[in-house]
Amino acid sequence: MRSVAIVGGGVTGLTAAFRLRQRGIPVTLYEAGERVGGVIQSVRQDGYLAEFGPNSLLETSPKIPALVRDLGLEHRRIYSDPRAENRYLVRRGKPVLLPSSPAAFFGTKLFSLRAKLRLLAEPMIRRCPESREESLAEFVIRRLGREFLDYAINPFVAGVYAGDPARLSVKHAFPKLHALEQRYGSLILGQFLGARERKKRGETPKQDAKKLSFDDGLQVLTEALQTQIHDSIRLHSAVVSLQQRSESFTITTRNGKGAEQRSHDAVLFAAPTHKLPHLQLTSARSLDWSPLAQIYYPPVASIVLGFRREDVAHPLDGFGMLIPEVERFNILGALFSSSLFPNRAPAGYVTLTCYLGGARAPELALLESDKAAELAVQDLRRLLGVKGQPTFCHHILFAKAIPQYEVGFGRFKDLMNELEAKAPGLFLADHYRDGISLGDSILSGERAAERIEQFLKLNAAPEPASRSAIPTTAAA
Repeated sequence: MRSVAIVGGGVTGLTAAFRLRQRGIPVTLYEAGERVGGVIQSVRQDGYLAEFGPNSLLETSPKIPALVRDLGLEHRRIYSDPRAENRYLVRRGKPVLLPSSPAAFFGTKLFSLRAKLRLLAEPMIRRCPESREESLAEFVIRRLGREFLDYAINPFVAGVYAGDPARLSVKHAFPKLHALEQRYGSLILGQFLGARERKKRGETPKQDAKKLSFDDGLQVLTEALQTQIHDSIRLHSAVVSLQQRSESFTITTRNGKGAEQRSHDAVLFAAPTHKLPHLQLTSARSLDWSPLAQIYYPPVASIVLGFRREDVAHPLDGFGMLIPEVERFNILGALFSSSLFPNRAPAGYVTLTCYLGGARAPELALLESDKAAELAVQDLRRLLGVKGQPTFCHHILFAKAIPQYEVGFGRFKDLMNELEAKAPGLFLADHYRDGISLGDSILSGERAAERIEQFLKLNAAPEPASRSAIPTTAAA
């Protein structure tokens, strides 16, 4: 039976493995660490629930609820509280409600009258030549003006990418935004005219998509995937070598006992690209994927804090708040986690999730836990009227957090395409290629499974006599 190796046990690799197993294709998932799930991890302690990484999953595609259904998790799925749809942006040191309608926009104090009138000219601004690659900052200033960059796009990018709009490529980091301008010549016109096409494709814009989680956090999803493919998972198995031989691949892994080799018909690399310096790729053709290790992953620290409800002056009636860089706070923003989903805090208490670092201030992410929490609480006192001391604190550092699709990122995409063309049977998928959100990563795994199945069908060959493991004596 033809088999597939999957390198990396994050949600992309788990999803791909699950879908391939459903199709009757044997898989082996190699994970260097002691657990699968990647950055998705939930901890419940003292009545609080803290998420290590993502806090919610957006239903942007029908494939996402289909995965929940196929895993038998519909009874454990929970949607965000509809009363928690408000979003806040900080201006002049205070959270200001983000307008949710055109009428509210023209009445908001978040933007000046000049900025609002500037927006009316957007449909008349000429599109950028397709051959020129702009940063997101250049794109926004040209089409919407500086104030929208500072008080809308900058905090949004910090909240989503932990990135810098002056460095991110609008073409690669926000391809749908780039496509709107190229096709319709206007973002405003494109939103209206493109709605019908998105509906035909079954897509939901991220700003309109339902937010979901599970009764015990997002780890419920990765645990269910793990349960379905548990006998295909090899933990503590760091892949150190990948060699293409004729029509198969030899995977060499190392663990505490030594090294082992196995042969597979196809390989999916679904680990972060900063892991590539530790993985040697050899083939009869000239292959070099080391440049992919240059993709920038800034550090981000997540700090989950609990407070007595009476010690927080703000109503916390929303999703959370984002903070523009020009406002000079330490945190990038805060999620009102216990307002979003139930059972995230004990009765009479609230949970707030803050983020430090990113491309804006990477040095802050690297602070010790106590100092990082102190900075977060200091900002929350000024912004949300917090008093007293936290009743819960959970800190986690991601030293290399989110891949940045910066200007010039196209060279990395071209290299990925070249590698797959030169080494048939090698596939690359994850948030470094198909988008950085949790939903993007799941869909990346779904598409990878479809591509691999098609490849195996087109390259069917007589089965070898044995596909057993080949032990070696190499030292760990």
